[in-house]
Amino acid sequence: LASSIQSPPASSEEEVLIVAAMSGEPSQASKLAAEFAGTFLLIFTVGCNVLAGNAVWAGVSIACVLMVAIYSLGAISGANFNPAVSVTLGISKAMGGPGLDWKTVGTYCSVQCLAGVIAAMTYSLLYGETFNLAPVEGFGWLNAGLSELLYTFVLCFVVMNVAAARKNMAEKNQYYGIAIGFVIIAGAYGAGAVSGGCFNPAVALGIDISSAGIGFGWCIPYALFELAGAAMAASLFKAVRPEDFGGNKTPATELISELLGTYVLVLTVGLNVMGQSAAGALSIAASLTSMIYALGDVSGAHFNPAVTAAIFASGRCPELTPAKAVTYMGTQIVGGILAAFTYAFIYAGQAFPLGPVGQSTWIQVGIAEFIFTFVLSLVVLCVAVSPRTKSPHMFGLLIGSCVTVGGFAIGGISGGSLNPAVSIGIAAGHGTSTDFSNALMYSGIEIIAGVAAAGVFKVTHEVDNADKGLIA
Repeated sequence: LASSIQSPPASSEEEVLIVAAMSGEPSQASKLAAEFAGTFLLIFTVGCNVLAGNAVWAGVSIACVLMVAIYSLGAISGANFNPAVSVTLGISKAMGGPGLDWKTVGTYCSVQCLAGVIAAMTYSLLYGETFNLAPVEGFGWLNAGLSELLYTFVLCFVVMNVAAARKNMAEKNQYYGIAIGFVIIAGAYGAGAVSGGCFNPAVALGIDISSAGIGFGWCIPYALFELAGAAMAASLFKAVRPEDFGGNKTPATELISELLGTYVLVLTVGLNVMGQSAAGALSIAASLTSMIYALGDVSGAHFNPAVTAAIFASGRCPELTPAKAVTYMGTQIVGGILAAFTYAFIYAGQAFPLGPVGQSTWIQVGIAEFIFTFVLSLVVLCVAVSPRTKSPHMFGLLIGSCVTVGGFAIGGISGGSLNPAVSIGIAAGHGTSTDFSNALMYSGIEIIAGVAAAGVFKVTHEVDNADKGLIA
Protein backbone atom coordinates (compact mmCIF):
# COMPACT_ATOMS: atom_id res chain seq x y z
CA LEU A 1 0.00 0.00 0.00
CA ALA A 2 2.74 2.44 0.95
CA SER A 3 4.55 1.86 -2.33
CA SER A 4 1.44 2.80 -4.27
CA ILE A 5 1.14 6.24 -2.68
CA GLN A 6 2.36 8.91 -5.11
CA SER A 7 4.17 11.98 -3.81
CA PRO A 8 3.88 15.29 -5.66
CA PRO A 9 6.77 16.01 -8.06
CA ALA A 10 9.76 17.59 -6.33
CA SER A 11 11.40 20.75 -7.54
CA SER A 12 15.02 20.60 -8.72
CA GLU A 13 16.20 22.13 -5.41
CA GLU A 14 14.20 19.58 -3.43
CA GLU A 15 15.66 16.80 -5.55
CA VAL A 16 19.18 17.94 -4.67
CA LEU A 17 18.32 17.90 -0.97
CA ILE A 18 16.73 14.46 -1.24
CA VAL A 19 19.71 12.98 -3.11
CA ALA A 20 22.13 14.46 -0.57
CA ALA A 21 20.12 13.05 2.31
CA MET A 22 19.95 9.60 0.68
CA SER A 23 23.73 9.61 0.10
CA GLY A 24 24.45 10.34 3.76
CA GLU A 25 26.31 13.54 2.88
CA PRO A 26 24.85 16.87 4.03
CA SER A 27 23.74 19.07 1.17
CA GLN A 28 25.61 22.23 0.23
CA ALA A 29 22.71 24.26 1.59
CA SER A 30 22.97 22.45 4.94
CA LYS A 31 26.71 23.06 5.12
CA LEU A 32 26.40 26.76 4.35
CA ALA A 33 23.56 27.15 6.84
CA ALA A 34 25.73 25.48 9.48
CA GLU A 35 28.67 27.75 8.71
CA PHE A 36 26.43 30.81 8.87
CA ALA A 37 24.82 29.78 12.17
CA GLY A 38 28.08 28.88 13.88
CA THR A 39 29.91 32.02 12.74
CA PHE A 40 26.94 34.22 13.67
CA LEU A 41 26.76 32.77 17.18
CA LEU A 42 30.51 33.15 17.66
CA ILE A 43 30.69 36.79 16.62
CA PHE A 44 27.44 37.76 18.34
CA THR A 45 28.88 36.33 21.57
CA VAL A 46 32.13 38.24 21.04
CA GLY A 47 30.27 41.53 20.68
CA CYS A 48 27.94 40.97 23.62
CA ASN A 49 30.84 40.18 25.94
CA VAL A 50 32.80 43.26 24.87
CA LEU A 51 29.83 45.61 25.19
CA ALA A 52 28.89 44.11 28.56
CA GLY A 53 32.42 44.85 29.81
CA ASN A 54 32.91 41.23 30.79
CA ALA A 55 36.69 41.34 31.21
CA VAL A 56 37.11 38.27 33.41
CA TRP A 57 34.84 35.71 31.76
CA ALA A 58 34.64 36.96 28.17
CA GLY A 59 37.32 34.56 26.90
CA VAL A 60 35.60 31.59 28.50
CA SER A 61 32.21 32.63 27.14
CA ILE A 62 33.52 33.00 23.58
CA ALA A 63 35.46 29.73 23.81
CA CYS A 64 32.37 27.90 25.04
CA VAL A 65 30.11 29.10 22.25
CA LEU A 66 32.75 28.02 19.72
CA MET A 67 33.10 24.65 21.43
CA VAL A 68 29.37 23.87 21.55
CA ALA A 69 28.89 25.03 17.95
CA ILE A 70 31.74 22.76 16.82
CA TYR A 71 30.27 19.72 18.55
CA SER A 72 26.80 20.58 17.23
CA LEU A 73 27.66 21.33 13.60
CA GLY A 74 31.03 19.74 12.95
CA ALA A 75 29.52 16.68 11.30
CA ILE A 76 27.52 18.91 8.96
CA SER A 77 29.98 21.45 7.57
CA GLY A 78 33.25 20.76 9.35
CA ALA A 79 32.53 23.71 11.68
CA ASN A 80 35.15 26.10 10.28
CA PHE A 81 33.39 29.32 11.36
CA ASN A 82 36.54 31.22 10.41
CA PRO A 83 37.98 32.12 6.99
CA ALA A 84 41.49 31.50 8.33
CA VAL A 85 40.58 27.91 9.18
CA SER A 86 39.03 27.40 5.74
CA VAL A 87 42.12 28.84 4.03
CA THR A 88 44.37 26.54 6.09
CA LEU A 89 42.33 23.58 4.88
CA GLY A 90 42.62 24.84 1.30
CA ILE A 91 46.41 25.20 1.51
CA SER A 92 46.73 21.77 3.11
CA LYS A 93 44.75 20.12 0.31
CA ALA A 94 46.75 22.00 -2.32
CA MET A 95 49.93 20.53 -0.77
CA GLY A 96 48.52 17.01 -1.03
CA GLY A 97 47.13 16.67 2.47
CA PRO A 98 43.64 16.62 4.00
CA GLY A 99 41.51 19.71 3.47
CA LEU A 100 39.02 21.51 1.25
CA ASP A 101 39.04 22.42 -2.44
CA TRP A 102 39.36 26.11 -3.20
CA LYS A 103 35.79 26.45 -4.46
CA THR A 104 34.48 25.27 -1.10
CA VAL A 105 36.96 27.51 0.71
CA GLY A 106 35.72 30.53 -1.21
CA THR A 107 32.07 29.72 -0.57
CA TYR A 108 32.66 29.09 3.12
CA CYS A 109 34.65 32.31 3.53
CA SER A 110 31.91 34.35 1.89
CA VAL A 111 29.22 32.92 4.14
CA GLN A 112 31.38 33.35 7.26
CA CYS A 113 32.08 37.00 6.46
CA LEU A 114 28.39 37.66 5.79
CA ALA A 115 27.47 36.04 9.09
CA GLY A 116 30.09 38.12 10.85
CA VAL A 117 28.72 41.41 9.52
CA ILE A 118 25.12 40.49 10.37
CA ALA A 119 26.11 39.32 13.85
CA ALA A 120 27.97 42.58 14.50
CA MET A 121 24.99 44.63 13.35
CA THR A 122 22.76 42.55 15.62
CA TYR A 123 24.77 43.06 18.81
CA SER A 124 25.07 46.76 17.98
CA LEU A 125 21.29 47.02 17.73
CA LEU A 126 20.83 44.99 20.91
CA TYR A 127 23.09 47.23 23.00
CA GLY A 128 22.43 50.48 21.17
CA GLU A 129 26.17 51.04 20.78
CA THR A 130 29.21 49.44 19.22
CA PHE A 131 33.00 49.33 19.56
CA ASN A 132 35.85 49.90 17.16
CA LEU A 133 38.51 47.50 15.91
CA ALA A 134 42.06 48.66 16.67
CA PRO A 135 45.15 47.65 18.62
CA VAL A 136 44.84 48.18 22.36
CA GLU A 137 46.12 51.59 23.46
CA GLY A 138 49.90 51.59 23.68
CA PHE A 139 50.44 49.08 20.89
CA GLY A 140 51.00 49.55 17.17
CA TRP A 141 50.09 47.59 14.08
CA LEU A 142 53.11 45.28 14.29
CA ASN A 143 52.53 44.32 17.93
CA ALA A 144 48.85 43.64 17.31
CA GLY A 145 49.52 41.96 13.97
CA LEU A 146 52.06 39.57 15.45
CA SER A 147 49.65 38.66 18.24
CA GLU A 148 46.91 37.97 15.70
CA LEU A 149 49.25 35.95 13.50
CA LEU A 150 50.53 33.76 16.33
CA TYR A 151 47.21 32.82 17.89
CA THR A 152 45.45 32.44 14.56
CA PHE A 153 48.28 30.05 13.77
CA VAL A 154 47.68 28.16 17.02
CA LEU A 155 43.94 27.98 16.36
CA CYS A 156 44.32 26.71 12.79
CA PHE A 157 47.15 24.35 13.74
CA VAL A 158 45.08 22.76 16.50
CA VAL A 159 42.09 22.42 14.16
CA MET A 160 44.23 20.62 11.60
CA ASN A 161 45.71 18.22 14.14
CA VAL A 162 42.61 17.30 16.13
CA ALA A 163 39.98 17.42 13.37
CA ALA A 164 41.58 17.20 9.92
CA ALA A 165 44.56 14.85 10.38
CA ARG A 166 43.99 11.43 8.87
CA LYS A 167 44.62 9.66 12.18
CA ASN A 168 41.32 11.13 13.39
CA MET A 169 39.43 8.95 10.91
CA ALA A 170 40.41 5.87 12.91
CA GLU A 171 40.67 7.48 16.35
CA LYS A 172 37.30 9.27 16.27
CA ASN A 173 38.41 11.42 19.19
CA GLN A 174 35.86 13.22 21.33
CA TYR A 175 38.16 16.01 22.49
CA TYR A 176 38.38 18.01 19.24
CA GLY A 177 35.86 20.67 20.30
CA ILE A 178 37.53 21.19 23.68
CA ALA A 179 40.97 21.47 22.08
CA ILE A 180 39.80 24.06 19.55
CA GLY A 181 37.69 26.07 21.99
CA PHE A 182 40.49 26.22 24.54
CA VAL A 183 42.72 28.03 22.03
CA ILE A 184 40.38 30.99 22.45
CA ILE A 185 40.92 30.95 26.22
CA ALA A 186 44.67 30.74 25.61
CA GLY A 187 44.71 33.70 23.24
CA ALA A 188 41.97 35.94 24.57
CA TYR A 189 43.57 36.72 27.91
CA GLY A 190 47.14 37.12 26.66
CA ALA A 191 47.16 38.30 23.05
CA GLY A 192 43.78 39.96 23.59
CA ALA A 193 45.47 42.55 25.78
CA VAL A 194 47.48 43.62 22.73
CA SER A 195 45.22 43.24 19.69
CA GLY A 196 41.76 42.64 21.14
CA GLY A 197 41.98 38.97 20.20
CA CYS A 198 40.10 38.38 16.94
CA PHE A 199 42.04 35.44 15.39
CA ASN A 200 39.36 35.35 12.70
CA PRO A 201 38.92 37.61 9.62
CA ALA A 202 35.12 37.34 9.91
CA VAL A 203 35.32 38.74 13.45
CA ALA A 204 37.60 41.57 12.33
CA LEU A 205 35.40 42.42 9.33
CA GLY A 206 32.16 42.33 11.30
CA ILE A 207 33.50 44.57 14.07
CA ASP A 208 35.03 47.04 11.61
CA ILE A 209 31.91 47.39 9.43
CA SER A 210 29.55 47.71 12.39
CA SER A 211 31.71 50.52 13.80
CA ALA A 212 32.46 52.26 10.51
CA GLY A 213 30.98 55.48 11.87
CA ILE A 214 33.82 55.80 14.38
CA GLY A 215 36.61 54.44 12.20
CA PHE A 216 37.23 51.81 9.57
CA GLY A 217 40.17 50.00 8.04
CA TRP A 218 41.86 47.88 10.69
CA CYS A 219 40.11 44.75 9.44
CA ILE A 220 42.47 44.71 6.45
CA PRO A 221 45.81 44.40 8.29
CA TYR A 222 44.19 42.15 10.89
CA ALA A 223 42.91 39.80 8.19
CA LEU A 224 46.27 39.77 6.41
CA PHE A 225 48.11 38.77 9.57
CA GLU A 226 45.47 36.16 10.36
CA LEU A 227 45.75 34.65 6.89
CA ALA A 228 49.54 34.59 7.28
CA GLY A 229 48.96 32.62 10.48
CA ALA A 230 46.75 30.24 8.50
CA ALA A 231 49.51 29.65 5.95
CA MET A 232 52.03 29.03 8.73
CA ALA A 233 49.63 26.54 10.33
CA ALA A 234 49.31 24.56 7.10
CA SER A 235 53.09 24.46 6.63
CA LEU A 236 53.84 23.34 10.18
CA PHE A 237 50.98 20.83 10.09
CA LYS A 238 52.79 19.22 7.19
CA ALA A 239 56.05 19.36 9.16
CA VAL A 240 54.63 17.46 12.15
CA ARG A 241 52.48 15.07 10.12
CA PRO A 242 54.43 14.28 6.94
CA GLU A 243 52.61 10.94 6.71
CA ASP A 244 49.40 12.84 5.87
CA PHE A 245 51.20 14.21 2.82
CA GLY A 246 52.78 10.98 1.62
CA GLY A 247 56.00 11.37 3.64
CA ASN A 248 57.48 9.58 6.62
CA LYS A 249 57.81 10.58 10.25
CA THR A 250 61.40 11.26 11.39
CA PRO A 251 63.10 12.13 14.71
CA ALA A 252 63.08 15.75 13.55
CA THR A 253 59.28 15.60 13.44
CA GLU A 254 59.17 14.91 17.17
CA LEU A 255 61.56 17.75 17.94
CA ILE A 256 59.50 20.21 15.89
CA SER A 257 56.47 19.08 17.89
CA GLU A 258 58.21 19.62 21.23
CA LEU A 259 59.54 23.01 20.11
CA LEU A 260 56.12 24.23 18.96
CA GLY A 261 54.24 23.00 22.01
CA THR A 262 56.69 24.53 24.46
CA TYR A 263 56.83 27.76 22.46
CA VAL A 264 53.06 28.22 22.58
CA LEU A 265 52.94 27.40 26.29
CA VAL A 266 55.69 29.86 27.29
CA LEU A 267 54.37 32.55 24.93
CA THR A 268 50.99 32.28 26.63
CA VAL A 269 52.64 32.50 30.05
CA GLY A 270 54.49 35.66 29.07
CA LEU A 271 51.58 37.44 27.43
CA ASN A 272 49.29 36.73 30.37
CA VAL A 273 51.81 38.02 32.88
CA MET A 274 52.64 41.10 30.83
CA GLY A 275 48.95 41.79 30.24
CA GLN A 276 48.17 41.33 33.95
CA SER A 277 45.46 38.85 33.07
CA ALA A 278 42.80 38.08 35.66
CA ALA A 279 42.62 34.50 34.38
CA GLY A 280 46.27 33.82 33.66
CA ALA A 281 46.48 30.30 35.08
CA LEU A 282 43.36 29.23 33.17
CA SER A 283 44.64 30.72 29.93
CA ILE A 284 48.05 29.07 30.29
CA ALA A 285 46.42 25.74 31.15
CA ALA A 286 44.20 26.05 28.08
CA SER A 287 47.21 26.52 25.81
CA LEU A 288 48.81 23.39 27.26
CA THR A 289 45.58 21.41 26.90
CA SER A 290 45.15 22.39 23.26
CA MET A 291 48.74 21.64 22.26
CA ILE A 292 48.76 18.30 24.09
CA TYR A 293 45.67 17.23 22.18
CA ALA A 294 47.19 18.49 18.93
CA LEU A 295 50.59 16.84 19.28
CA GLY A 296 50.28 14.07 21.84
CA ASP A 297 50.54 11.32 19.24
CA VAL A 298 53.43 13.03 17.45
CA SER A 299 56.04 13.42 20.21
CA GLY A 300 54.21 12.56 23.41
CA ALA A 301 53.65 16.28 24.02
CA HIS A 302 55.98 16.61 27.01
CA PHE A 303 56.66 20.35 26.55
CA ASN A 304 58.42 20.30 29.93
CA PRO A 305 61.86 18.95 30.93
CA ALA A 306 60.45 17.89 34.31
CA VAL A 307 57.83 15.77 32.55
CA THR A 308 60.48 14.27 30.27
CA ALA A 309 62.58 13.47 33.36
CA ALA A 310 59.56 11.85 35.02
CA ILE A 311 58.72 9.68 32.02
CA PHE A 312 62.36 8.66 31.59
CA ALA A 313 62.74 7.84 35.30
CA SER A 314 59.53 5.79 35.26
CA GLY A 315 61.11 3.34 32.82
CA ARG A 316 57.73 2.86 31.13
CA CYS A 317 58.73 4.29 27.75
CA PRO A 318 61.65 2.27 26.32
CA GLU A 319 61.72 4.47 23.22
CA LEU A 320 62.69 7.44 25.42
CA THR A 321 66.41 6.73 25.52
CA PRO A 322 68.83 8.90 27.53
CA ALA A 323 69.97 10.64 24.35
CA LYS A 324 66.40 11.28 23.23
CA ALA A 325 65.40 12.57 26.68
CA VAL A 326 68.29 15.05 26.69
CA THR A 327 67.44 16.15 23.14
CA TYR A 328 63.81 16.67 24.14
CA MET A 329 64.84 18.77 27.14
CA GLY A 330 67.18 20.92 25.07
CA THR A 331 64.53 21.48 22.41
CA GLN A 332 61.94 22.44 25.03
CA ILE A 333 64.32 24.99 26.54
CA VAL A 334 65.01 26.49 23.12
CA GLY A 335 61.26 26.75 22.54
CA GLY A 336 60.86 28.54 25.87
CA ILE A 337 63.63 31.01 25.11
CA LEU A 338 62.25 31.81 21.64
CA ALA A 339 58.81 32.38 23.16
CA ALA A 340 60.25 34.75 25.77
CA PHE A 341 61.99 36.77 23.07
CA THR A 342 58.66 36.92 21.22
CA TYR A 343 56.56 38.27 24.07
CA ALA A 344 59.33 40.71 24.97
CA PHE A 345 59.31 41.95 21.36
CA ILE A 346 55.52 42.36 21.41
CA TYR A 347 55.88 44.45 24.56
CA ALA A 348 58.66 46.60 23.06
CA GLY A 349 61.48 44.98 25.02
CA GLN A 350 59.71 44.79 28.35
CA ALA A 351 59.67 41.53 30.32
CA PHE A 352 59.35 40.34 33.91
CA PRO A 353 61.73 38.70 36.39
CA LEU A 354 61.76 35.16 37.77
CA GLY A 355 61.91 34.69 41.53
CA PRO A 356 59.97 34.62 44.78
CA VAL A 357 56.84 36.77 44.63
CA GLY A 358 56.44 39.57 47.13
CA GLN A 359 57.75 38.60 50.57
CA SER A 360 57.88 34.87 49.80
CA THR A 361 61.02 33.02 50.86
CA TRP A 362 63.05 30.48 48.90
CA ILE A 363 61.82 27.75 51.24
CA GLN A 364 58.24 28.61 50.32
CA VAL A 365 59.16 28.73 46.64
CA GLY A 366 60.89 25.36 46.83
CA ILE A 367 57.97 23.67 48.54
CA ALA A 368 55.42 25.24 46.20
CA GLU A 369 57.28 24.44 42.98
CA PHE A 370 58.11 20.90 44.13
CA ILE A 371 54.56 19.96 45.12
CA PHE A 372 52.78 21.23 42.04
CA THR A 373 55.44 20.10 39.56
CA PHE A 374 55.10 16.72 41.28
CA VAL A 375 51.34 16.85 40.74
CA LEU A 376 51.74 17.71 37.07
CA SER A 377 54.32 14.99 36.44
CA LEU A 378 52.39 12.33 38.34
CA VAL A 379 49.18 13.10 36.46
CA VAL A 380 51.03 12.85 33.14
CA LEU A 381 52.31 9.41 34.09
CA CYS A 382 48.91 8.25 35.29
CA VAL A 383 46.67 9.49 32.49
CA ALA A 384 49.04 9.30 29.51
CA VAL A 385 51.55 6.53 30.27
CA SER A 386 49.94 3.89 32.49
CA PRO A 387 47.91 1.35 30.49
CA ARG A 388 45.57 0.88 33.46
CA THR A 389 44.71 4.50 34.26
CA LYS A 390 45.31 6.03 30.82
CA SER A 391 42.52 8.37 29.73
CA PRO A 392 42.33 8.34 25.91
CA HIS A 393 40.00 11.32 25.59
CA MET A 394 40.48 13.33 28.79
CA PHE A 395 44.29 13.25 29.09
CA GLY A 396 44.91 16.73 27.68
CA LEU A 397 42.27 18.38 29.85
CA LEU A 398 43.53 16.56 32.95
CA ILE A 399 47.17 17.50 32.40
CA GLY A 400 46.30 21.09 31.53
CA SER A 401 44.14 21.32 34.65
CA CYS A 402 47.24 20.74 36.78
CA VAL A 403 48.46 24.15 35.59
CA THR A 404 45.15 25.71 36.57
CA VAL A 405 45.49 24.09 40.00
CA GLY A 406 49.10 25.11 40.55
CA GLY A 407 48.91 28.51 38.90
CA PHE A 408 46.09 29.77 41.09
CA ALA A 409 47.34 27.98 44.22
CA ILE A 410 50.96 29.14 44.29
CA GLY A 411 51.17 31.91 41.71
CA GLY A 412 51.40 34.38 44.59
CA ILE A 413 54.42 32.53 46.04
CA SER A 414 56.65 31.40 43.17
CA GLY A 415 54.76 32.51 40.07
CA GLY A 416 53.78 28.90 39.38
CA SER A 417 56.38 27.97 36.77
CA LEU A 418 56.27 24.16 37.23
CA ASN A 419 58.47 23.79 34.15
CA PRO A 420 62.21 24.39 33.59
CA ALA A 421 61.51 25.57 30.03
CA VAL A 422 59.21 28.23 31.46
CA SER A 423 61.73 29.17 34.15
CA ILE A 424 64.68 29.44 31.76
CA GLY A 425 62.56 31.19 29.14
CA ILE A 426 61.44 33.84 31.63
CA ALA A 427 65.05 34.34 32.72
CA ALA A 428 66.18 34.73 29.10
CA GLY A 429 63.42 37.22 28.40
CA HIS A 430 64.30 39.43 31.36
CA GLY A 431 68.02 38.81 30.98
CA THR A 432 69.66 39.58 34.34
CA SER A 433 72.21 37.39 36.12
CA THR A 434 69.81 37.07 39.05
CA ASP A 435 67.15 35.69 36.72
CA PHE A 436 69.49 33.00 35.43
CA SER A 437 70.61 31.93 38.89
CA ASN A 438 66.98 31.81 39.97
CA ALA A 439 66.14 29.78 36.88
CA LEU A 440 68.73 27.18 37.85
CA MET A 441 67.18 26.94 41.32
CA TYR A 442 63.65 26.64 39.94
CA SER A 443 64.70 24.11 37.29
CA GLY A 444 66.54 21.92 39.78
CA ILE A 445 63.53 21.80 42.08
CA GLU A 446 61.21 21.02 39.18
CA ILE A 447 63.40 18.22 37.79
CA ILE A 448 63.69 16.64 41.25
CA ALA A 449 59.91 16.83 41.58
CA GLY A 450 59.50 15.05 38.24
CA VAL A 451 61.82 12.23 39.31
CA ALA A 452 60.02 11.98 42.66
CA ALA A 453 56.71 11.65 40.81
CA ALA A 454 58.18 8.75 38.83
CA GLY A 455 59.17 7.04 42.08
CA VAL A 456 55.68 7.35 43.53
CA PHE A 457 54.17 6.25 40.21
CA LYS A 458 56.21 3.05 40.28
CA VAL A 459 54.70 2.22 43.65
CA THR A 460 51.10 3.20 42.93
CA HIS A 461 51.09 1.60 39.48
CA GLU A 462 53.07 -1.54 40.19
CA VAL A 463 50.00 -3.38 38.94
CA ASP A 464 50.89 -2.23 35.41
CA ASN A 465 53.78 -4.67 35.49
CA ALA A 466 51.48 -7.43 36.74
CA ASP A 467 49.11 -6.70 33.88
CA LYS A 468 52.01 -7.38 31.52
CA GLY A 469 52.82 -10.62 33.30
CA LEU A 470 56.10 -9.26 34.62
CA ILE A 471 55.25 -9.92 38.26
CA ALA A 472 54.42 -13.50 39.35
